[in-house]
Amino acid sequence: MRLLLAEDDEALVAGLKPALERAGYAVDLATDGVFAQLCADAIDYDLVLLDLGLPRRSGVEVLQHWRGSRKSMPVVVLTARDTWQEKVAVLTAGADDYVCKPFHTEELLARLAAVLKRSTSAVRTPGPLSVAGLSLDEDGQRATLADGARVELSQIEFRLLRCFMLHPGRVLSQQRLNEHLYDHATEHESNVIEAHITRLRRKIGRDWIQTRRGQGYVFDAPAGS
Repeated sequence: MRLLLAEDDEALVAGLKPALERAGYAVDLATDGVFAQLCADAIDYDLVLLDLGLPRRSGVEVLQHWRGSRKSMPVVVLTARDTWQEKVAVLTAGADDYVCKPFHTEELLARLAAVLKRSTSAVRTPGPLSVAGLSLDEDGQRATLADGARVELSQIEFRLLRCFMLHPGRVLSQQRLNEHLYDHATEHESNVIEAHITRLRRKIGRDWIQTRRGQGYVFDAPAGS
């Protein structure tokens, strides 16, 4: 999924951005509040990781702007101030969760995954993301089929399947899939999504992903599953 990392601490970004990418996120970086606000005003992010202490405009101000303009993407706040007043302030401003610095990357990734699941129509039970017997191991980036067979996925295949499983039954256009799979620095061919979907179908079964001509793709359980 596509994530905006709004953080100005270079040392933190150097470790966190690669960890987020390894976890399957396409990451855009904003190092000040003004640019972060503009990014999310222009792009439909799946998730935002927002530092409160940004230069030029504070994280709270940016968050208040987004919620005031009806931007509903989930936002997880990073803060170095661990007081109950601070926590109340960010939750009141519209944050979905907060993580205090310093933090363990594994805990942060778990919180991001939980917030992402709550914000979608996916099955919201504890454990792996699952649809009609097909489950996705987000740590190992592999799928388990209904018959118990495990399928290894490339990073793009993992991102693609996770995007589908978070929006079962919905028509997802090729443009929307492109926007949610790649950060703005990544160049890709216009037909690359089609190629990845073909490979993904071979791994999980072609009936999971239906093509809607002129509209996009729909992920849903095959008939009889």
